[in-house]
Amino acid sequence: MSLFERYLSLWVALCIVAGIALGAAVPGVFETIAAAEVANVNLPVAVLIWLMIIPMLLKIDFAAMGRVRQHARGVGVTLFINWAVKPFSMALLAAIFIGWLFRPLLPEAQIESYIAGLILLAAAPCTAMVFVWSNLCDGEPNYTLSQVALNDLIMVFAFAPLVALLLGVASIVVPWETLLLSVALYIVVPVIVAQAIRRQVLASGGEPALQRLLAALGPVSLVALLTTLVLLFAFQGEQILAQPLVILLLAVPILIQVYFNAGLAYWLSKKFGVAWCVAAPAALIGASNFFELAVAAAISLFGLNSGAALATVVGVLVEVPVMLSVVALVKRTRGWYEAPAAA
Repeated sequence: MSLFERYLSLWVALCIVAGIALGAAVPGVFETIAAAEVANVNLPVAVLIWLMIIPMLLKIDFAAMGRVRQHARGVGVTLFINWAVKPFSMALLAAIFIGWLFRPLLPEAQIESYIAGLILLAAAPCTAMVFVWSNLCDGEPNYTLSQVALNDLIMVFAFAPLVALLLGVASIVVPWETLLLSVALYIVVPVIVAQAIRRQVLASGGEPALQRLLAALGPVSLVALLTTLVLLFAFQGEQILAQPLVILLLAVPILIQVYFNAGLAYWLSKKFGVAWCVAAPAALIGASNFFELAVAAAISLFGLNSGAALATVVGVLVEVPVMLSVVALVKRTRGWYEAPAAA
């Protein structure tokens, strides 16, 4: 790894501090940036996500997509975690920590709203940032794209009834504009752009030219990740400074949920003989959340200043640094994962 990549955790920590400080110092600037959105999808952040995920998408050879069937067990593990474990484990953790253990420390009127926000956060698997995490751990790109596309398809039909079941309400207003626009911005358009660039580069310079381009885009992808981190924390700097204890307490079930689901997906992948290059992104996809959709749904259901909206925002704050730690864990345990089972 380069010096920059080796100390990525340090840069992340500095970006978190810088984002909070800038958000508090010049809130007007970041309010303007935050307002540049369509259907609750922030366009500057969308551009930065493009810069993060296009290097990953450039690696995808659609002619090889048929080989994803070789990784059917990896797909099955991730689907099981995303739809049969993650939403329900979060509901349980929210009830234990927010509804019981931390209840005396939180405003009583917001308890149920906080729990609802955490459930919304876990009810939809991540769409865009998964490409970044998979790229950082050298995950199988064709598997990653296929898994994300399949999750998006399921989400269109399953998100509303799943949330309705867990929240115990009769109907859920799904922010369809946010859902469909996010899929278009983070999947459809980047895939088209990346494949057009890939074909052009391969036609003009072959595989060596493509590898040179990927090497050149690597630092751009990481800088975009760090810039996104500064923006996200600057957007929420006021909330963090105003309610630090609430933020900290809401982060506890989110952290447990992420590590539990990532660990379970990774362990199941090993038990079922899934290749490490699929198991690593499977763990990351199984643990990450579609926070754009969660925030939009919380605002539409409970209001901008609700506890539910705040709980989903905490998910945004936790997502990047925690998922980077999961990337580090799966990379460091590759030797254990690929070691033959004891007789």
